[in-house]
Amino acid sequence: MSHTGCSSEGAEAFVLRVIGDSMSPVFENGHIIVVDPGYPLISHSYAVLINKSEVLFGLYVRDENGRRLEYLKPGEIAVMLEDDFRVKGVVTQRNGRRRKDTVYFEYPLTSGETPVS
Repeated sequence: MSHTGCSSEGAEAFVLRVIGDSMSPVFENGHIIVVDPGYPLISHSYAVLINKSEVLFGLYVRDENGRRLEYLKPGEIAVMLEDDFRVKGVVTQRNGRRRKDTVYFEYPLTSGETPVS
């Protein structure tokens, strides 16, 4: 799947409010994130996933140790993902209280990496 700038299969981008501090300092409690289901999920992208019926937000990592969701706050324990986890979308933007707090995230595919479909 390649990113064309449009959401896939009629799925629209949506917003969520960050609750908690497990993703600080990049995402603070109260930040608004834009989640796009049309972006491909690749390693080291911020993502919203469903794992064991639980909706999770974190840094998706895929490597020789498996697939997991990591948190940015030191001391937080990564969540190992089940084989049947579902992708809700990839975070493409973060908004704070001020316009200057807006951050856009881009995830170019590196050579040899295939996105999770």
